[in-house]
Amino acid sequence: MAKEGVKAREVKRAKLVAKYAEKRAALKAAGDFIGLDKLPKGSSPVKLHNRCKLTGRPRGYMRQFGISRVTFRDMALAGKIPGIKKASW
Repeated sequence: MAKEGVKAREVKRAKLVAKYAEKRAALKAAGDFIGLDKLPKGSSPVKLHNRCKLTGRPRGYMRQFGISRVTFRDMALAGKIPGIKKASW
């Protein structure tokens, strides 16, 4: 489980990216790299990192479900994800 502050920081970054997206695109198109440098560093989309929606775990993220592999496994074994069942050969 990730700390609440780390999850909040990621949400804050996402808001910054959305806020400055249009301005950043205009500056890039104009080739104004000095202007780009003056924008907040957290407003760059590269700074975003995918996290599990339930636990906030940054690693083992499964894009299709929006959760980490650990959470996915727990939910699949509990039958909470439709169409997913544990393989048994």
